[in-house]
Amino acid sequence: MLMIRTIVRPEKVQDVMQGLLDAGYPAVTKISVVGRGKQRGLRVGDVVYDELPKEMLFLVVPDADKDFVIRAIMDNAKTGDGKFGDGKIFVSAVEEVYTISSGMKESETLLEAKEA
Repeated sequence: MLMIRTIVRPEKVQDVMQGLLDAGYPAVTKISVVGRGKQRGLRVGDVVYDELPKEMLFLVVPDADKDFVIRAIMDNAKTGDGKFGDGKIFVSAVEEVYTISSGMKESETLLEAKEA
């Protein structure tokens, strides 16, 4: 299993969440965050905004679905060709998943069955 974390512009978060839902991935966690990327924030005249608002989305998917989910995110988060500040996608391995209410340890097979 893999955890996909993506940081996107606030105005694109609903598009990304809808794209994931349409692609069959309804389970998403959303957190409001602030930060800056390689561009070091935003300069308007003499004022520098180095903490820009973004949204972070988390989801866990089977390994085989990684490319499909990344494409769904990219297709819905991008604002233009090569525009700075559209966000990032991070992919990490998930060793174990537990459901708190049942205490059940989930496997990749169970995760796939829930999403079907």
